Amino acid sequence: MTNEFKLPDVGEGLTEAEIVAWRVKVGDVIAVNDVIVEIETAKSIVELPSPYGGEVLALLVAEGATVEVGTPIIQIGEPGAATAPAPAASGPVVIDTNVPPEGNATLVGYGPKQRALKRRARKDDPAPAAGSAPAPAPAPEEAGRPIRALAKPLVRRLARDLGVDLAALVPTGPRGTVSKEDVLAAAQPGSAAGGAARPASAVPVAADPAGRETREPVKGVRKQMAGAMVASAFSAPHAAEWVTIDATATVELVARLKERRELEGVKVSPLLVVARACLLALRRTPLVNSAWDEAAQEVVVKHYVNLGIAAATPRGLIVPNVKDAHALSLVELARALEALTATAREGRTQPADLAGGSFTITNVGVFGIDGGMPIINPGESAILCLGAIKPQPWVVGDQVVPRQVMTLALSFDHRHIDGATASQFLADVADLVGDPATALLY
Repeated sequence: MTNEFKLPDVGEGLTEAEIVAWRVKVGDVIAVNDVIVEIETAKSIVELPSPYGGEVLALLVAEGATVEVGTPIIQIGEPGAATAPAPAASGPVVIDTNVPPEGNATLVGYGPKQRALKRRARKDDPAPAAGSAPAPAPAPEEAGRPIRALAKPLVRRLARDLGVDLAALVPTGPRGTVSKEDVLAAAQPGSAAGGAARPASAVPVAADPAGRETREPVKGVRKQMAGAMVASAFSAPHAAEWVTIDATATVELVARLKERRELEGVKVSPLLVVARACLLALRRTPLVNSAWDEAAQEVVVKHYVNLGIAAATPRGLIVPNVKDAHALSLVELARALEALTATAREGRTQPADLAGGSFTITNVGVFGIDGGMPIINPGESAILCLGAIKPQPWVVGDQVVPRQVMTLALSFDHRHIDGATASQFLADVADLVGDPATALLY
């Protein structure tokens, strides 16, 4: 018996996804729940387990292709029944998902939507001749031999940017994967697998013959971010306030915290102190931690804080959040922030970690920027922007002395947060950052 596994909705209203990397090849024998493929949705990279056990008979979609939910992506059957892989679909395909495939195991979050799906034709799809079916794209594998070696998405991106052929490398990573070190070594001059290094931003997707322009498709995280920012900017009336403060006490506190045994091995930065300050300040001004429900014409005040941290990643801007951050101690918050940012950098943030945020912090100071007016994350009412901490002249008493100075800027939804509420919140955060000992008063 042969089973076809269709691209499922992973629980985030998914409509389509890109096949990033296959974790199996034709001829592999797998068990139920073995990871078979990595997909990139509009929010994150997700590993999909198999709902079937058996032998991989065919990979139906090539790496790099974008397909809609309900599209068959792999065939799995009885061991020993492997055949030549079916070609990857390239033209418009109609998928009937009203009847689930026979023997389909039920996995959490799986199951295509009960409707017929049509994959939109792309600009580069060849126009089919009248009365003929679209020509299939080349198969992702030939004679059971994978074209691409096993590698994480970030390693695959690095190899592409450096012009390194993954298939020519001897993998030294876990489970036979190509590691970052393998790629970097191959990129060195004189390496047979190396190529001329070039920056990621210069990798063309579609360029004009003269080389004066480069076009890159907007998809995945960048597409999601663009839609969310437009929706927020043109639905919530943004207002902004900012304050410049002496953050010397915070800088000194961070230095002392780094010596604490409880925080050994954990990255401690001013962001941790500011995050803690925001959590305390929100107790006095809970309206800042709310959401405007347009349909119900209600303001939803949240009695919990899912603290979002805007993170710039190679795939675009994402805002994962620490769930119930208000209930965490300083040490627990430090560990949670470190885990959150590390996962984001690796491109492994899961959809659940991106949903349900209630208040966001964005740190442009890491780029040396003094401040800015950020756009509110959709579903929230305010976002705090941290500027760079720099030594500047500061008046202390009747003297001008060098101090560590930074700017805090708050963007807020002026439909239900007035200037007095926003000012109170921002003043509380500024007081706590300027003198962390005042936290004892909260």
